[in-house]
Amino acid sequence: MKVNRLKQAIPLKFTEEVADAINERRAVVALESNVITHGLVYPDNALTAFNVEKAVRKGGAVPATIGIEKGQILIGMNHVDIECFAQSKSIPKVGNRDISVALAGGGRGATTVASSIIAAELANIDFFASAGIGGVHRGAEKSMDISGDLIQFTRSKIAVVCAGAKNILDLSLTMEFLETFGVPVISYQFDFFPAFYCKSSNIKSPHRIDNIDNMVMAIRNHLTLKGDTSILVTKPIEDKFAIEEQEVEEIIERAIRNAENENVRGNSITKYLMHAIDKETKGRTSTANSAVLVSTAEFAGKIAAEYVKNLKEKVL
Repeated sequence: MKVNRLKQAIPLKFTEEVADAINERRAVVALESNVITHGLVYPDNALTAFNVEKAVRKGGAVPATIGIEKGQILIGMNHVDIECFAQSKSIPKVGNRDISVALAGGGRGATTVASSIIAAELANIDFFASAGIGGVHRGAEKSMDISGDLIQFTRSKIAVVCAGAKNILDLSLTMEFLETFGVPVISYQFDFFPAFYCKSSNIKSPHRIDNIDNMVMAIRNHLTLKGDTSILVTKPIEDKFAIEEQEVEEIIERAIRNAENENVRGNSITKYLMHAIDKETKGRTSTANSAVLVSTAEFAGKIAAEYVKNLKEKVL
């Protein structure tokens, strides 16, 4: 005999601004909170979060930073929320596999790319912005280490705007994964897939679009078509902040050898490599990280605003 399960909606807590924007069909861009809690230190992390939200507004959209607190998913954070997250040293990172447990626990949780787009979908937000996405890790043919971000792109129908993925990943396999699972990748005014704080990965992007109108049309077409995949829109870091790919690659190769000698493995390897890059570039990667967070957020705001404008014109 089949047992009917009671379906209970996931509790969402909207800020008034975000709720009004969604109800009035204005442009909204979702943002992750993991960059606040597991990126820069206080007060730089709070300042960066405020600058990212400001950039979304400059682009013409309303920012909705996602988090978890008291058994609810926060759809948008106010100034106090961001300060609390920024100053706390004990907020865990919550990925797509962790949301149900984090909500049940009742504490705070910082969302990743994957968990943020799940929340955005629940809240009927079509756009999400991040400096860089996760991908297939180097050595994944043995470790099977693949970011939950990529898996979630095969399950959530949303436009993800980013500056590609970090060089510490295997970017060729990352692109192969996206192709295999039918996730469109479009580079804006650029021929290659960007590599976060490096302008190019030297991997040709499957699609290039040079104007916002065509980009909006491509996004609208994808979100209208049947299927459950995200669409990935990339825009490289500005030249003045970009770090040379060869310089970063040499640092990564040395750091990987050192990590093997020091028996650094598993989840610890990413943090180890990022620290090594930041140290050897004398902090230039931290500056580039903040810069690309802001530029990507502004670009996402601009696309989201044009997308909503386009939809309203179609209705009229």
